[in-house]
Amino acid sequence: MNFVIFVIAMGVLIWGAEMLISQSERIALKFKIPEFIIGATLIALGTSLPEMAASIAASYNDKPDIAIANVIGSNILNITLVLATVFIISKKINPSRDFFAKDSTWALVPVLVFVLMIIDGMISRFDAALLLLLMGAYLLFLLQDAKNIPEEDLEDLEEGTFTWSKVIPILFAGIILVIVGAHFTVESASEIARDFGISEWIIGIIMISIGTSLPELVVSISAAMRGKVDMAIGNIIGSNMANTTVVLGAAALINPMAINAPAYLFDIATMVVATLLLVFITANKLYNKSAGISLIIVLGLFLNNTLQSI
Repeated sequence: MNFVIFVIAMGVLIWGAEMLISQSERIALKFKIPEFIIGATLIALGTSLPEMAASIAASYNDKPDIAIANVIGSNILNITLVLATVFIISKKINPSRDFFAKDSTWALVPVLVFVLMIIDGMISRFDAALLLLLMGAYLLFLLQDAKNIPEEDLEDLEEGTFTWSKVIPILFAGIILVIVGAHFTVESASEIARDFGISEWIIGIIMISIGTSLPELVVSISAAMRGKVDMAIGNIIGSNMANTTVVLGAAALINPMAINAPAYLFDIATMVVATLLLVFITANKLYNKSAGISLIIVLGLFLNNTLQSI
């Protein structure tokens, strides 16, 4: 029964996130915000809502392992599964933006800061404030960078039909679904862990992180198939940035979280390696199927190690 509740709750969580994502994109297009900025901010934050809701709910219920494992697992999956899928299914990837010079390091910095923070075995409220400040710096950078985009690029954006009377109710409905879905996702996952004698860390890093990464997977594949590669890659970079800063930061503000870092060294190291691979790929512009296969190999190693520890 707990598994049924988990699946339904995860579906509600993703459904609510999808409603928020779609309406956020409509608002962005209404105000002529460029595709990459939409992907790296509104859509990235929107697709990170399941992670945020699940981690905040876990932290509030004093389940720090679920909250932190969810973020680490989601960051790994966003790069090794979502980005790899985009590379593999796309016929040709030629993004107009230089992701290495402007963006990929923004995904690496908070990961390195996170590693420094957990050396003492605790993510405190002070640490949380620093993580949120880091996200603020990234958003400020994007807003400044957007000013340099040529006017003709903004004119190409398709606004479509837009009415506030339709957008606002859907936004509120999405928020309610996300909150309710997150609560029941975490509670049912905890019950499953107890029933099968599995640690909450494993539940968070596999079951919840896979579920909460589905919006990124769906949005990025959809964007890639429509030729909006900048939006797809921007969504992944922005989502990982949001996961490590906003999701962890918000969860730690609710309740400071303890972590036994040495016990989870492989998972933490995999997140660092995956992020370094993202930087390497963008630095050398390796947007191809070979890069996608390399990322899938890392995913295979991660899943194999995790399943062996069950």
